[in-house]
Amino acid sequence: MKSVSINAARLQQEIDDLALITEAAPPVVTRVLFGEADLRGRVFVKNICREIGLTIREDAVGNIFARWEGADKNLPAVATGSHTDAIPNAGKYDGVVGVLGALEAIHALQAAGFQPKRSIELIVFTSEEPTRFGIGCLGSRLLGGVLSLERAAALRDRDAQDLEFWRAQGGCKGDLSSVKLPKDCYAAFVELHIEQGPILEAEKLDIGVVEKIAAPSTLRVQLTGVGGHAGATLMPGRRDAALAGAEIALAVERAATTTGNPDTVGTTGIFRIEPGAVNSVPCQAYLEIDLRDTLVKTRDAALVQIETAVKEICGRRQIEFTMERLNVDPPAICDAQTVSIAESAARQLGFTVKRMISRAYHDSLFMAQVCPTTMIFIPCHKGYSHRPDEYSSPAQIAKGVAVLAQTLAKLAE
Repeated sequence: MKSVSINAARLQQEIDDLALITEAAPPVVTRVLFGEADLRGRVFVKNICREIGLTIREDAVGNIFARWEGADKNLPAVATGSHTDAIPNAGKYDGVVGVLGALEAIHALQAAGFQPKRSIELIVFTSEEPTRFGIGCLGSRLLGGVLSLERAAALRDRDAQDLEFWRAQGGCKGDLSSVKLPKDCYAAFVELHIEQGPILEAEKLDIGVVEKIAAPSTLRVQLTGVGGHAGATLMPGRRDAALAGAEIALAVERAATTTGNPDTVGTTGIFRIEPGAVNSVPCQAYLEIDLRDTLVKTRDAALVQIETAVKEICGRRQIEFTMERLNVDPPAICDAQTVSIAESAARQLGFTVKRMISRAYHDSLFMAQVCPTTMIFIPCHKGYSHRPDEYSSPAQIAKGVAVLAQTLAKLAE
């Protein structure tokens, strides 16, 4: 195989063009599952897939598979990919680098005359972000068999619309039971991604190769107090749902900062109150809490601490509550051989490289249930992510794509 040449300008143009497909005005990027922008973004990616000769199929939840056929169709394929949905007020690189970057890697391998023995398949995962249903990695959870069909059927968005409704909006066909992949249907899965943290930039490193992905969990809490006029309802008799929620948010911070493990992080990322009037005592509050850790033991202890605090706070404030664990997932240990192949590819290209833990979770967390898996990280400015000023330079992205291309070539030989 000739030296692989990455067209950084072409890739950056595609990233910029996709960023213009958004529910909000640029530079903000927002693409929520099966909304109008998400659907147009999917069409954008599929068009590029067709341009470079890939065969496309979609499963019953909208995961997109674009395959470059290898010489031996009987061998398990090598997979790569990420997502293009984006939370409200996001940037243009999260997930997208792993989709458009994978297409550029395939394009570059084709231009270099590489002929894969194993097929190489891009996966564009459905709803990596939890915006629609409060649970992240919907598509890869179903692929890995981690989310039961019963749980999937019970998912509701904030307007009480279920997954079946949104599957129809997305044009998805078939039964959800068909989504789950058989074990080892792929020889390996490698996901390219911005780090979403500051380590690579701070240490002036080109590439991170992920050995372990942290354990995430999500808790949903709904509080019901008693509303009333802000002037006429005296303080001693109040049952203010917002104040109970505020105490719970502080309890989340306390639980995350007292585990003894610096990798424990807790975030009350959603906090809504009703009726939302300045002169009315809040009668309801809705919270979604994200708790993550590299260690299951400390994560689970913090989760129990938060749940205990919810019960104590609501009891003391006479607030009715419901509490639901949306997900409590184990960490993923990446495949040692696949990690070594990616690391060797980076070094052979002359790049500086470090083995890392991913504290953010990704579709790779659930693909690790299916096949040998690792991730390739590139630096991002100050570690910023999930915000409009998220940034990785064309040169940094090109290095990551080059490593991905070489890794895919090695795995597909």
